[in-house]
Amino acid sequence: MAGYGTNEGASAYWAAAGYVIPEDATEPQIAAARQRGSLVIDRYEPRFSGRRAGGLAQDRAWPRTDASTQWGEPIGSDQIPEIVINASYEAAWLELTNPGSLSPVVTGTSTVKREKIGQIEVEYSVSQTASIDDLVALATPVVTLIEGMLWPLLMPVLPGIMVV
Repeated sequence: MAGYGTNEGASAYWAAAGYVIPEDATEPQIAAARQRGSLVIDRYEPRFSGRRAGGLAQDRAWPRTDASTQWGEPIGSDQIPEIVINASYEAAWLELTNPGSLSPVVTGTSTVKREKIGQIEVEYSVSQTASIDDLVALATPVVTLIEGMLWPLLMPVLPGIMVV
């Protein structure tokens, strides 16, 4: 299962963005970060239009058939939009420099109320009645840069209307 884009493309994107790749980063580490970054992008799949071009057997959410932008511009069924690739590079950067940061592990039985790292101390407000879904939603990082990059491809979330 490969990540979106290439190691070379990621390195060029990061250089253009002013990111400095750690000197000890290896090609396999960059590839693994791209893989994890792509998984983060694929979390948005329910909000992408269309469906996987290769069906369920396809590893990634893209390419898609019947996909379009917010403005109705069609996206070819053999195309992975550049903004998807670039958004995956942003996520990969976060994963390369802080592995696992975009995929925290959440357990419903143990939550941290107070955390101290060095001189920094943080106390979290935690509801004792929070469901596991609430805990997952609270723990899932939202990277506004990535959200903004993907916005043209995301379908609007409309309120449900129930008819009886």
